[in-house]
Amino acid sequence: MQSENRFFDDLAKLVNGAAGTVAGMSREFESNARERAKEWIGGVDFVSREEFDAVKAMAATAREEVELLKARIDALEGRAPEPVTKSVKAAKPKAKEAE
Repeated sequence: MQSENRFFDDLAKLVNGAAGTVAGMSREFESNARERAKEWIGGVDFVSREEFDAVKAMAATAREEVELLKARIDALEGRAPEPVTKSVKAAKPKAKEAE
């Protein structure tokens, strides 16, 4: 048996409308948040992967040179049992590609 109660029909329409409105608001919020994040990231200075790798290689070479120099100083001051004969190869930075 089906009732002809308009109150429940109107209530169901109201709830469906409110759910649609909330869903639309969440999509709009997400869209605005993504846009703000893109603007913020665009304003921050990031380095490229190539630049990062080049600086990382330079730092590794510098650490090796420091260790070699420490060993040479120790050898010259008579702290090391044997002289240091190892050398450090300098890393060659890659040529920048056309940007």
